[in-house]
Amino acid sequence: MKFRQSISYQLARINTAHRTALERSMNEIGLHSGQVFVLLELWKNDGQRQVDLAARLNIAPPTVNKTLKGLIDSGFVTRTKVEDDARSTRIFLTNKGIEIEESVRTQWERLEEQLLARLTDTEMLVLFQLLEKLGTDDADSETED
Repeated sequence: MKFRQSISYQLARINTAHRTALERSMNEIGLHSGQVFVLLELWKNDGQRQVDLAARLNIAPPTVNKTLKGLIDSGFVTRTKVEDDARSTRIFLTNKGIEIEESVRTQWERLEEQLLARLTDTEMLVLFQLLEKLGTDDADSETED
């Protein structure tokens, strides 16, 4: 098998390029790419427990903790202890965290347009369906705005 002609190679290459473009795009509005996914979860359901965020995002709790620290330091979220469980914390959006949603959407749409500029509408639909089919987590296929 020739690596460069494999689907895995192409997906990895595109993933790396897309992640770099996403990071650059989100940096323009004061975020890191990983922080966006935490915000997406909180915009859908504010006040989640930190452990639940880690599970929903399929990332290790220390990684979520580091990401949240950056969001807290930047004023996008707050962390509050759960009254009936001293070990558990809930994460809440601040006004700043709520207000940045529109900027994130704008950057995301711009990035999407750049990524798909060379594809026809049919190719975009087929690509989406194929990527969705390759996904392994049913939670990722939940309908979004």
